[in-house]
This record gives sequence, C-alpha cells and structure tokens, in this order.
Amino acid sequence: MTAVLPSPRTAGGLLRPRRQDRVEDGERLHSLLWVAGPGWRMISSAVLGGGIGERAWVLNAQVAHGYRRTDPDRHLAGLAAAAGARGPGVGLMTAADVSAYAHAHDTGAEAFVTAGIDVRGWAARPDEGTSGPQPPGTINIVAAVPVALTDAALVNAVATATEAKVQALLEAGHDCSGTPTDAVCVAARAPGPGQEEHAFAGPRSLWGARLARAVHRAVREATAAP
Repeated sequence: MTAVLPSPRTAGGLLRPRRQDRVEDGERLHSLLWVAGPGWRMISSAVLGGGIGERAWVLNAQVAHGYRRTDPDRHLAGLAAAAGARGPGVGLMTAADVSAYAHAHDTGAEAFVTAGIDVRGWAARPDEGTSGPQPPGTINIVAAVPVALTDAALVNAVATATEAKVQALLEAGHDCSGTPTDAVCVAARAPGPGQEEHAFAGPRSLWGARLARAVHRAVREATAAP
C-alpha cells in the first residue's frame, strides 16, 4: 500500500500534486494525485466522481494511446486506491504526459493543466456527434478557489474555466475550441459557519475573474509550441 505523504498547500488550498509512476502493457505511465482532504466540494465532468459533491482527492491519470478499456471508472478507482487515496474523489484520464503539467495562480485561485492537442477541433460541427465511450480526454483542467461557492456558482465556474481555455487556445494560434474529450474539475471550500457562500463565478465576478486568469495562463503554458 502506498501512503499519501503531506506536501505544501497551494494558494488555493489544494495539496500540490504528487506524481505516481506505473507500467501498463510495457509502457511507463504517470498519474498526478491531489489530496485536498475534508471540507471541499468539487464539480467535474470526470468519468469518476463527476457531478457536484464533497470530494477528498483528484487523480489525473495518463493512459496509453489507443486506450480500449470500457470501464474507465473502475480503472481510475483502482489507480487511486493503489496511490493511497481514500474516500470519494475525482478521476480524470488523458493520453498526454501528465508529468509535463502547467500550473498558474492568481490571488488565491489555482489551475493545473495537462494537454495534448493532436486531436482537436471546434465544439459546433455540422456532422453528428458519436455515441458511446470516447478516447481519453486531452486537455484536463484541475482548478481550485479557497472560498465556498453555491451550486449555481460552481456551474458558472466550469463555464468560466472553459471560456478561458478557448481564449488561451486561440491566442496561442490553435484553430480549435479544444479536444473532443476535454475534462474539468473545479474545487471550492465547503460552506461552514460564518463563511460567505459566493453566488457568482462568472468572468467578471471576483473569484471567477481570478479563476479565469489562472486557467488562461496554465492552458497557454501547457499548449505552447515547443
């Protein structure tokens, strides 16, 4: 069993990610594990722990190109357990090398981004979408703010992070709005006695603006041409 050791907290309150290494099918792959601990609510589009609720950790796992498993939620849960994560959490996956993540912060808001944009395009296309499981997402965003947000504000935060991602991609010269399977996770403090619960997280709100700037900078760095 692998113990999760303490590490310094970011300005947003999340622990800095710890890298986990493993070998699958003869290929060396990496994962990033954030251990937030109790007192956090998260919203995510992730295959494991998606939706809105209290979550204690986030795992962003690299998988092999051509990933064919049809149970990614069970796969991620097993990886998280092997890394020492306990309780409910969020699991994301990507074919990109997660050890090359980008990190940015803005006055308490934090963003970590892993990106590979070989398969990219625009969200609105004339052809129909495909049904069923998709290949693992390529641009994964894990962000945090050290304040409590209402459910509506959490949804707003996802929209804000996505807008900032698209802005960064366009400014970097990428002709796309993202990849077909991008994923996002935004963490906020759970409301407590005497703690203000913010009702807005749009790009012109206090925490939405900080979140947008952090995500924008991290996506620009993660998708910059070498």
